[in-house]
Amino acid sequence: MNNFSKLGLSQSIIEVLDQLGFDTPTPVQEKAIPMLLQNDPTDFIGLAQTGTGKTAAFGLPLIDLIDLDDPTTQAIVMAPTRELGQQTAQQLVSFAKNNRALNIEVVYGGAAIMGQIKALKRPTQIIVATPGRLIDLIKRKAVNLENVKYVVLDEADEMLNMGFKEDIDEILSYTQENRVTWLFSATMPKEIRRIVSKYMDNPLEVAVNTEQKSNVDITHKYVITKAANKIPSLKRFLDIQPDMRGIMFCRTKRETQEIADELGQMGYGVEALHGDLSQAQRDAVMKRFKTRSMQLLIATDVAARGIDVNDLTHVLHHSIPDQLESYTHRSGRTGRAGNKGTSLVFINPRESRKITELERRIKVKFERIEVPTLEEMKSSRINSWANLIINTKVDDQADSILKTVSERFSDLSKEDLLKRLITTQLDHIMTPDEDVNLNETHGGSPANRDKSGFNRYFINVGEIDGMTNADIIHFLSDVSGVDRKFFGDLSLQKNCSYFDVDSTKDKGFGESFEGTEIQGRSIRVNRDEDGRPRKRRSDSFNKGGSYGGGSSYGGGGRSKRPDRDKRPDRDKGRPKRRRRL
Repeated sequence: MNNFSKLGLSQSIIEVLDQLGFDTPTPVQEKAIPMLLQNDPTDFIGLAQTGTGKTAAFGLPLIDLIDLDDPTTQAIVMAPTRELGQQTAQQLVSFAKNNRALNIEVVYGGAAIMGQIKALKRPTQIIVATPGRLIDLIKRKAVNLENVKYVVLDEADEMLNMGFKEDIDEILSYTQENRVTWLFSATMPKEIRRIVSKYMDNPLEVAVNTEQKSNVDITHKYVITKAANKIPSLKRFLDIQPDMRGIMFCRTKRETQEIADELGQMGYGVEALHGDLSQAQRDAVMKRFKTRSMQLLIATDVAARGIDVNDLTHVLHHSIPDQLESYTHRSGRTGRAGNKGTSLVFINPRESRKITELERRIKVKFERIEVPTLEEMKSSRINSWANLIINTKVDDQADSILKTVSERFSDLSKEDLLKRLITTQLDHIMTPDEDVNLNETHGGSPANRDKSGFNRYFINVGEIDGMTNADIIHFLSDVSGVDRKFFGDLSLQKNCSYFDVDSTKDKGFGESFEGTEIQGRSIRVNRDEDGRPRKRRSDSFNKGGSYGGGSSYGGGGRSKRPDRDKRPDRDKGRPKRRRRL
């Protein structure tokens, strides 16, 4: 007997679930479905981790509650990304295939809007949408939300993280006041509680496994290496584990593409997935990834939302995400469907405290591992090569070719021949500068940092200023004139930040910020190993340009870079400063 039949769903839905092989509901489905059906209309909050079946939890009752005799739009489902929107719409269509009168359309940015407008001219009862595209369609009068009875906010915490709060407010303003809101989320931050208090009336709530922050089938590991050595370290892991198949997460679109290009030029099976790709390009990348045409997908957090692949062996983190909750979303891409998975984080020597914080927050233990040595890589390469030879089926043409070449090897013993073959394999990994130890210790040392090619700097700007990582890098580049590509790791903290600058490009770097302000506060930038910032004369603070004044850099309008050619000579009349030892 199908256990879904006990939840109050219609017979037509049960028949579809039988055909699709769904017979046992997940915990969130078992609790949410009868609650939504029996208490209609009701506001609702569903808290559950990614991968727990939330789409069916709201999708199945939603399909049963739609009035098939009413051709107007009765429900909208909002998703943070087009990938997740497409995936949700596909599932809803599959659930509704016995209801021919029900039409479901998905709309999202990155695709031709005119095609979507044409599709919406058909009676459409359920629209799955990303917020930005839905607003565009509303303003073009291609969508009318006056008769909407149900609004579903899927992955609500992720939508807020991506800055869709204002879009959600605007969309809900076009719906009737007596509509109900179903909110599904993995976490419940303050911002979501505000949505609940503003738009929901005594909502029913289901929380499933909210304390289980991490999949027990995932092993969590980390390595400590310099920022400049992260890609060489990654190469070694790829070389020593040729069967690895996974996703590497990066902070920015640019970083994602650069890493994919670098590894691709070296012959590794990798591709990038980020927001600058067209929808056709993204679809093509995902098709190749799902058909195992590549070893590693390099992706941003946003682009990877909605990816549904169950057999990934690894999730790799080029850097720890700013929001620690995002780590759970990332690592949850592996260890699915009963398979074991590994989540591996690359950190620099100063980030050990972030691992400790992750352990505390998600209640898992991280294992520190070492970047494979060159000797380990050699052993792995030769063993893989030997296994390949042993398991290779001999081609019928081999006999005739052997007769042609055997005389050339007649003076070589079996041992001599094997040594030469082994050497040809070793040549593939004996590249310049590879025979080095890429591992670092906790905290590192100034001597090691100087040799890494980057110097570490401090700036008294952080999260409290409303800045993001991208904002700070733009700001640093604008003021110093150093191209963004010469900046390395950046650690954004509450009231300050630490960042790396290419040692060949940082001459006079700190001095270029003298006299610069953000919202009336003087900016300090100095080498991290110099100790506490040196005091400056107060009259020097107003000599340069000002970041701020009437607007905030990264917080609602970006001021222009001060005109450095028009700055007064900073050195005139200024006493020489003594270096703090």
